[in-house]
Amino acid sequence: MKLQQVLSYVRKAVDDYQMIEDGDRIAIGISGGKDSLTLLYALHGLKRFYPKRFDIHAVTVDLGFQNLNLDKIKDLCRELEVEYTIVQTDIAQIVFEDRKEDNPCSLCSKMRKGALNQTIKEVGCQKIAYAHHKNDVVETMMMSLIFEGRFHTFSPVTYLDRTQLTVIRPLLYMNEADVIGFVNKYNVPVAKSPCPADGHTKREYVKNLLRQLNQENPGVKERMFTAIQNGSMKGWTI
Repeated sequence: MKLQQVLSYVRKAVDDYQMIEDGDRIAIGISGGKDSLTLLYALHGLKRFYPKRFDIHAVTVDLGFQNLNLDKIKDLCRELEVEYTIVQTDIAQIVFEDRKEDNPCSLCSKMRKGALNQTIKEVGCQKIAYAHHKNDVVETMMMSLIFEGRFHTFSPVTYLDRTQLTVIRPLLYMNEADVIGFVNKYNVPVAKSPCPADGHTKREYVKNLLRQLNQENPGVKERMFTAIQNGSMKGWTI
Protein backbone atom coordinates (compact mmCIF):
# COMPACT_ATOMS: atom_id res chain seq x y z
CA MET A 1 0.00 0.00 0.00
CA LYS A 2 1.31 3.45 -0.95
CA LEU A 3 1.66 6.28 1.56
CA GLN A 4 -0.95 8.30 -0.37
CA GLN A 5 -3.52 5.55 0.27
CA VAL A 6 -2.63 5.46 3.96
CA LEU A 7 -3.07 9.23 4.17
CA SER A 8 -6.46 8.95 2.47
CA TYR A 9 -7.71 6.45 5.06
CA VAL A 10 -6.28 8.48 7.93
CA ARG A 11 -7.67 11.80 6.75
CA LYS A 12 -11.15 10.28 6.38
CA ALA A 13 -11.03 8.92 9.95
CA VAL A 14 -9.69 12.22 11.32
CA ASP A 15 -12.39 14.20 9.49
CA ASP A 16 -15.28 11.82 10.23
CA TYR A 17 -14.63 11.83 13.97
CA GLN A 18 -13.08 15.32 14.31
CA MET A 19 -9.91 13.93 15.87
CA ILE A 20 -7.64 16.93 15.33
CA GLU A 21 -8.17 20.60 16.15
CA ASP A 22 -6.06 23.61 15.22
CA GLY A 23 -3.05 23.94 17.52
CA ASP A 24 -3.11 20.36 18.84
CA ARG A 25 0.11 18.82 20.10
CA ILE A 26 -0.29 15.08 19.64
CA ALA A 27 1.82 12.33 21.18
CA ILE A 28 2.16 9.11 19.21
CA GLY A 29 2.58 5.94 21.26
CA ILE A 30 5.41 4.04 19.56
CA SER A 31 5.74 0.39 20.54
CA GLY A 32 8.14 -0.30 17.69
CA GLY A 33 5.61 -2.54 15.94
CA LYS A 34 4.20 -2.20 12.44
CA ASP A 35 1.01 -0.40 13.50
CA SER A 36 2.57 2.39 15.55
CA LEU A 37 5.27 3.09 12.95
CA THR A 38 2.64 3.26 10.20
CA LEU A 39 0.78 5.79 12.36
CA LEU A 40 3.99 7.81 12.74
CA TYR A 41 4.42 7.99 8.95
CA ALA A 42 0.73 8.80 8.52
CA LEU A 43 0.53 11.72 10.96
CA HIS A 44 3.87 13.06 9.76
CA GLY A 45 2.51 13.05 6.21
CA LEU A 46 -0.89 14.46 7.18
CA LYS A 47 0.78 17.31 9.07
CA ARG A 48 2.24 18.67 5.85
CA PHE A 49 -1.09 19.46 4.17
CA TYR A 50 -3.90 19.21 6.74
CA PRO A 51 -5.78 22.53 7.06
CA LYS A 52 -5.65 22.41 10.86
CA ARG A 53 -2.09 22.90 12.12
CA PHE A 54 -0.77 20.40 14.66
CA ASP A 55 2.51 19.05 16.02
CA ILE A 56 3.52 15.47 16.83
CA HIS A 57 5.86 13.96 19.42
CA ALA A 58 6.74 10.24 19.41
CA VAL A 59 6.92 8.45 22.77
CA THR A 60 8.09 4.90 23.58
CA VAL A 61 7.73 3.29 26.98
CA ASP A 62 10.73 0.93 27.29
CA LEU A 63 9.48 -1.93 29.46
CA GLY A 64 13.02 -2.98 30.34
CA PHE A 65 13.49 -6.05 28.13
CA GLN A 66 17.20 -6.45 27.36
CA ASN A 67 16.80 -7.32 23.68
CA LEU A 68 14.72 -4.34 22.52
CA ASN A 69 16.70 -2.27 20.01
CA LEU A 70 15.24 1.16 19.23
CA ASP A 71 18.20 2.54 17.25
CA LYS A 72 16.48 2.35 13.86
CA ILE A 73 13.39 4.06 15.26
CA LYS A 74 15.58 6.85 16.64
CA ASP A 75 17.11 7.21 13.18
CA LEU A 76 13.65 7.29 11.58
CA CYS A 77 12.45 10.04 13.91
CA ARG A 78 15.57 12.08 13.16
CA GLU A 79 14.95 11.58 9.44
CA LEU A 80 11.32 12.71 9.78
CA GLU A 81 12.33 15.52 12.17
CA VAL A 82 9.92 14.26 14.82
CA GLU A 83 10.71 14.71 18.51
CA TYR A 84 11.20 11.32 20.18
CA THR A 85 11.15 10.50 23.89
CA ILE A 86 12.01 7.08 25.36
CA VAL A 87 10.73 6.40 28.88
CA GLN A 88 12.90 3.90 30.77
CA THR A 89 10.99 1.63 33.16
CA ASP A 90 11.33 -1.67 35.09
CA ILE A 91 7.85 -2.87 34.13
CA ALA A 92 9.09 -6.17 32.64
CA GLN A 93 10.95 -7.08 35.83
CA ILE A 94 7.98 -6.16 38.03
CA VAL A 95 5.45 -8.11 35.94
CA PHE A 96 7.45 -11.22 34.99
CA GLU A 97 10.05 -11.58 37.77
CA ASP A 98 8.85 -9.84 40.92
CA ARG A 99 5.11 -10.47 40.60
CA LYS A 100 5.22 -13.52 38.29
CA GLU A 101 1.77 -12.58 36.97
CA ASP A 102 -0.45 -15.34 35.54
CA ASN A 103 -2.16 -12.66 33.43
CA PRO A 104 0.78 -10.32 32.68
CA CYS A 105 -0.97 -8.28 29.97
CA SER A 106 -3.42 -6.57 32.34
CA LEU A 107 -0.84 -5.25 34.82
CA CYS A 108 1.67 -4.45 32.09
CA SER A 109 -0.92 -2.44 30.15
CA LYS A 110 -1.95 -0.48 33.24
CA MET A 111 1.65 0.38 34.19
CA ARG A 112 2.65 1.18 30.61
CA LYS A 113 -0.29 3.54 30.12
CA GLY A 114 0.49 5.24 33.43
CA ALA A 115 4.09 5.91 32.39
CA LEU A 116 2.99 6.97 28.91
CA ASN A 117 0.30 9.39 30.09
CA GLN A 118 2.63 11.03 32.60
CA THR A 119 5.28 11.59 29.93
CA ILE A 120 2.74 12.91 27.43
CA LYS A 121 1.75 15.66 29.83
CA GLU A 122 5.39 16.42 30.65
CA VAL A 123 6.22 17.05 26.98
CA GLY A 124 3.20 19.34 26.59
CA CYS A 125 0.77 17.17 24.63
CA GLN A 126 -2.97 17.07 25.27
CA LYS A 127 -3.76 14.22 22.87
CA ILE A 128 -2.35 10.75 22.33
CA ALA A 129 -2.71 8.82 19.06
CA TYR A 130 -3.03 5.05 19.34
CA ALA A 131 -2.38 2.80 16.33
CA HIS A 132 -5.55 0.69 16.55
CA HIS A 133 -6.78 -0.34 13.11
CA LYS A 134 -10.04 -1.88 11.87
CA ASN A 135 -9.04 -5.41 12.90
CA ASP A 136 -8.37 -4.21 16.46
CA VAL A 137 -11.84 -2.64 16.60
CA VAL A 138 -13.55 -5.90 15.62
CA GLU A 139 -11.29 -8.08 17.78
CA THR A 140 -12.01 -5.94 20.85
CA MET A 141 -15.74 -6.22 20.19
CA MET A 142 -15.46 -10.01 19.90
CA MET A 143 -13.42 -10.21 23.11
CA SER A 144 -16.12 -8.25 24.92
CA LEU A 145 -18.84 -10.55 23.57
CA ILE A 146 -16.99 -13.78 24.40
CA PHE A 147 -15.34 -12.93 27.71
CA GLU A 148 -17.56 -10.18 29.16
CA GLY A 149 -20.99 -10.80 27.65
CA ARG A 150 -21.46 -7.29 26.25
CA PHE A 151 -21.39 -5.54 22.87
CA HIS A 152 -18.55 -3.06 23.29
CA THR A 153 -15.35 -1.78 21.74
CA PHE A 154 -13.20 1.35 22.12
CA SER A 155 -14.31 4.66 20.58
CA PRO A 156 -12.59 6.56 17.74
CA VAL A 157 -12.06 9.43 20.21
CA THR A 158 -11.93 8.96 23.98
CA TYR A 159 -11.53 11.64 26.64
CA LEU A 160 -9.76 10.41 29.77
CA ASP A 161 -11.18 12.28 32.75
CA ARG A 162 -8.46 11.28 35.22
CA THR A 163 -5.57 12.45 33.05
CA GLN A 164 -7.44 15.10 31.01
CA LEU A 165 -5.97 13.59 27.85
CA THR A 166 -7.82 12.73 24.64
CA VAL A 167 -7.09 9.46 22.83
CA ILE A 168 -7.51 9.41 19.04
CA ARG A 169 -7.27 6.43 16.67
CA PRO A 170 -6.47 7.67 13.14
CA LEU A 171 -5.85 4.18 11.63
CA LEU A 172 -9.48 3.24 12.28
CA TYR A 173 -10.33 2.61 8.61
CA MET A 174 -7.20 0.59 7.76
CA ASN A 175 -7.14 -3.20 7.75
CA GLU A 176 -4.15 -5.00 9.24
CA ALA A 177 -3.35 -6.27 5.73
CA ASP A 178 -3.09 -2.63 4.59
CA VAL A 179 -0.58 -1.92 7.37
CA ILE A 180 1.49 -4.98 6.47
CA GLY A 181 1.49 -3.94 2.81
CA PHE A 182 2.68 -0.43 3.69
CA VAL A 183 5.43 -1.67 6.02
CA ASN A 184 6.74 -4.11 3.41
CA LYS A 185 6.65 -1.57 0.58
CA TYR A 186 8.60 1.10 2.48
CA ASN A 187 10.87 -1.21 4.53
CA VAL A 188 9.65 0.34 7.76
CA PRO A 189 12.13 -0.51 10.58
CA VAL A 190 9.86 -2.61 12.79
CA ALA A 191 11.29 -3.65 16.17
CA LYS A 192 10.10 -7.16 17.09
CA SER A 193 8.40 -7.38 20.48
CA PRO A 194 10.60 -9.18 23.03
CA CYS A 195 7.65 -9.85 25.35
CA PRO A 196 7.38 -13.58 26.25
CA ALA A 197 3.57 -13.28 26.28
CA ASP A 198 3.44 -12.00 22.69
CA GLY A 199 1.25 -14.29 20.57
CA HIS A 200 -0.18 -16.14 23.58
CA THR A 201 -3.03 -13.87 24.61
CA LYS A 202 -6.83 -13.82 24.49
CA ARG A 203 -6.53 -11.30 21.66
CA GLU A 204 -4.44 -13.74 19.65
CA TYR A 205 -7.10 -16.40 20.22
CA VAL A 206 -9.83 -14.05 18.94
CA LYS A 207 -7.66 -12.97 16.00
CA ASN A 208 -7.33 -16.60 14.89
CA LEU A 209 -11.06 -17.19 15.42
CA LEU A 210 -11.95 -14.20 13.24
CA ARG A 211 -9.50 -15.32 10.58
CA GLN A 212 -11.28 -18.67 10.39
CA LEU A 213 -14.73 -17.03 10.33
CA ASN A 214 -13.64 -14.72 7.53
CA GLN A 215 -12.26 -17.62 5.49
CA GLU A 216 -15.54 -19.51 5.82
CA ASN A 217 -17.71 -16.38 5.41
CA PRO A 218 -15.78 -13.85 3.26
CA GLY A 219 -16.42 -10.25 4.32
CA VAL A 220 -17.59 -11.07 7.85
CA LYS A 221 -15.05 -8.74 9.48
CA GLU A 222 -16.18 -5.83 7.30
CA ARG A 223 -19.81 -6.54 8.20
CA MET A 224 -18.92 -6.62 11.89
CA PHE A 225 -17.20 -3.24 11.56
CA THR A 226 -20.28 -1.85 9.82
CA ALA A 227 -22.46 -3.20 12.65
CA ILE A 228 -20.26 -1.33 15.14
CA GLN A 229 -20.57 1.91 13.16
CA ASN A 230 -24.35 1.54 12.84
CA GLY A 231 -24.90 0.47 16.45
CA SER A 232 -25.60 2.68 19.42
CA MET A 233 -22.19 2.61 21.08
CA LYS A 234 -21.00 5.96 22.42
CA GLY A 235 -18.65 7.89 20.18
CA TRP A 236 -19.33 6.01 16.94
CA THR A 237 -21.94 8.32 15.41
CA ILE A 238 -20.53 10.28 12.47
